[in-house]
Amino acid sequence: MSDYKCSCNVIHDEAVRDSKSKMLDVEMNEEMAAFFKVLGDPTRMKIVNALIEAEELCVCDIASILEVTQSATSHQLRVLKQGRFVKSRRDGKVVYYSIDDFHIAAIFNTAKEHLIHRK
Repeated sequence: MSDYKCSCNVIHDEAVRDSKSKMLDVEMNEEMAAFFKVLGDPTRMKIVNALIEAEELCVCDIASILEVTQSATSHQLRVLKQGRFVKSRRDGKVVYYSIDDFHIAAIFNTAKEHLIHRK
């Protein structure tokens, strides 16, 4: 329990109890924080954006779109792949990347709509 003391005199017991019962457990809270941390990098956000728009791209294509090196692109793709934001498939010597599942695009688009709405 926290030592936090609220300075107000009214406690909304039912609202507090209801909210507390719906809070994420410790493990899910950590997973959610890690999930959003992966998206917290502007280069990774650009890669996700590019893959949502193009559906599938190789490292060379992504590097060209972002105007960064293939090495930097590969590093960021590795982080995205470990976080299960992107998946890959090999076709001969070329590896193609795409969004792992529709939830990633939905989260990206919801955040974009939220930011547009705030303007």
